[in-house]
Amino acid sequence: MERAIALNPNDALGYAYLAETLGHIGKSKEAVEMVKQALRRNPSGNQYLNIGVAYYLAGRPEEAITALKQFSTHHRNMLGGYLVLAAVYSEVGREAEARAAAAEVLRINPKWSLEVWKQRVPYKDPATLERVLAALRKAGLK
Repeated sequence: MERAIALNPNDALGYAYLAETLGHIGKSKEAVEMVKQALRRNPSGNQYLNIGVAYYLAGRPEEAITALKQFSTHHRNMLGGYLVLAAVYSEVGREAEARAAAAEVLRINPKWSLEVWKQRVPYKDPATLERVLAALRKAGLK
């Protein structure tokens, strides 16, 4: 992602992807800085899923919810936004909203499985992965 940004420093999506990647490897402070860079370049673009993930992993749930709702409003059939929304809502105790987001995940993919998803996500820190899994289970996903 750093190379992509070097080649095209004005591409907001490159910064958003880097923000999400940094969040996955536990570099929350750097991730939030990349979010700011993405938003400076395009405050209304498709990068809101990546931004939402970065904010969620940085422990900034309200900002994550704002970004993820924006993404999901424009991408009703992409389950990633709803998946992270389910986790964020679950962690902040908004159970009804967490279950509604989980229901959207299953509407989009009725065969979605926590076990399969767990094998595909790139979390470096096992504790972070377990945190997300617990939140998704609490939201009703299996």
